[in-house]
Amino acid sequence: MTAEFTGWHVLAEFGGVDTALCDDLERLEAALRKSLVAAGVTICEVVHKKFDPQGVTVLALLSESHASIHTYPESGDIFVDVFTCGSIGAGATAAVELLQQELSPASVHTEVIRRGRGGRRIHEPVGPGTTRVWNLHDVIVDTRTPFQHMVIARTEQGVSLFSDDDRQSTEFSQLTYHEAMLVPGYALAEKLDRVLIVGSGEGVASQMSVAAGASIVDHVDIDRQEVELCAEHLPYGYSPADLAEAVARSGPIKMHFADGWDFLAEAEAAGVRYDLICIDLPDERVEEAQHNRLYEDEFLQRCRALLSEGGVLAVQAGCQTMWRNETLERSWARFHDLFPTVVPYVSDEHEWTFLFGTPKMIDDPVAKMTETLPRLPYRAETVDARALIRGAIEPHALRSPVGVG
Repeated sequence: MTAEFTGWHVLAEFGGVDTALCDDLERLEAALRKSLVAAGVTICEVVHKKFDPQGVTVLALLSESHASIHTYPESGDIFVDVFTCGSIGAGATAAVELLQQELSPASVHTEVIRRGRGGRRIHEPVGPGTTRVWNLHDVIVDTRTPFQHMVIARTEQGVSLFSDDDRQSTEFSQLTYHEAMLVPGYALAEKLDRVLIVGSGEGVASQMSVAAGASIVDHVDIDRQEVELCAEHLPYGYSPADLAEAVARSGPIKMHFADGWDFLAEAEAAGVRYDLICIDLPDERVEEAQHNRLYEDEFLQRCRALLSEGGVLAVQAGCQTMWRNETLERSWARFHDLFPTVVPYVSDEHEWTFLFGTPKMIDDPVAKMTETLPRLPYRAETVDARALIRGAIEPHALRSPVGVG
């Protein structure tokens, strides 16, 4: 597909059209021809079909693509489909508007779809019956790795990463996301020497942890292809040289292309302990999903067993909005079963809530965090003491029967 190819596809439903008009082939064809010519498109040929006992289809072949109408006289409905591309692309919208004037429907429902490379979209599932549409201005990577469908593209939020249609990070919001996921944990942990990052293929979490004072960061990700493509194409996180060093394990970041489940077993057998473990994977699904096991009780228990004295487990736990907070409620219950001290952090971005748990009983964990924050080697740009205090107020739906601490 060439970069120049673009088009507009207009799908319209006309309701309440005069029933006699819906069955009048000549008038309908004349109305379609008149609307297309007035919109500036070029008609090559028109074919039609009159159905028995009623109903009409008219199809126009255009230099710019096609246009059609299909009628249902019994209900007064007409379905309209106009697709035009090239320099006259917007003519599709004009043609439908002109046809509406000719046919005088009582109701109109129209959907306009931008097509071509400049019109790529990702429909991100947000909740039941709800999607968020991302317009992709330039698709940089579109591939299926052994583990996921991966897209890197330019959006209104800069270069952005998508996994199986879920937004993972964007150039605009990645710092807000990563600091919300890590900085409260840095401030809660008793010390920060050794860190484990599970997932987070962009590499930001690993680099941020080194900046926060960690001398060893084990970065575990099962999808080597994704990590390599992120390093090559994202303007944040690893560069190719950074990743090569991490793969060689010649610096503080040690890259492990492995299943997180298997890596934990090996670390436990080796007696390794971590001051912070961060799980940063595609969101837990309400429905069954293979990666859900890395959010569930057994995996969290194995993480807890690898924590040092005063260590912290950090997890992206879901969204706090009441209509899509099921996975957050699950994580909230799991963390309170595992840890005597649990602190949430509700991000400035409305859909992200993170949970931080430590086996150490801390009477006032938020006070400890606000006291430690200014002493961290890493200087956060989006998290300060007031943000920690505000973010640690758990959403109302979670306050009963358990609370913070």
